[in-house]
Amino acid sequence: MHSSNHIIKFADDTTVVGLINKDNESAYREEVRELVSWLEIVKNIKFLGVHIAENLTWTLSTSSITKRAQQRLYFLRKLREAHLPSPILTTFYRGTVESILSSCIITWFGNCTAFDRKTLQRIVRTAEKIIGVSLPSITNIYITCCIQKATNIVKDPTHPSHELFTLLPSGRRYRSIQSCTSRLCNSFFPETIRLLNSG
Repeated sequence: MHSSNHIIKFADDTTVVGLINKDNESAYREEVRELVSWLEIVKNIKFLGVHIAENLTWTLSTSSITKRAQQRLYFLRKLREAHLPSPILTTFYRGTVESILSSCIITWFGNCTAFDRKTLQRIVRTAEKIIGVSLPSITNIYITCCIQKATNIVKDPTHPSHELFTLLPSGRRYRSIQSCTSRLCNSFFPETIRLLNSG
């Protein structure tokens, strides 16, 4: 290992930190090459509860979320059979089912397929039928989570992404992030800036 590079190991990941002087990054690139040759290449990985596929599709993740949420709907049905009132059923839904649906939603929902969105919305509709009240759609849950996260980033000047939310000279709208691909366009930052500017 070159003296300007450091390898930092955590429980489940490794980081290479290198000092690049006078545009000479050969030592850093060599270290990264050696690390890549040592790594195992996998088709997908579960990280913080989200399945990340090698092609950055979210079908595996949404199917996992769907499966877990459907398992929780069983308990919601049992509570309804016990004749519990709607407010208690709604609280149970928000704590057990909606929390699963909204887990890391700002990461994957913008780029998941229409089929996956319909599958997730079907869970919300099933819960509505069980409880007997109207519940926020999966899209509304996503919008709410995006706006809450963006508001927290804007309020915190020490956040690494704070500079992505810059106001235009008018002071009312945020500067849009230019994107060349639909994957970037549908990701958290451009989508949230559009939401903030439209609201």
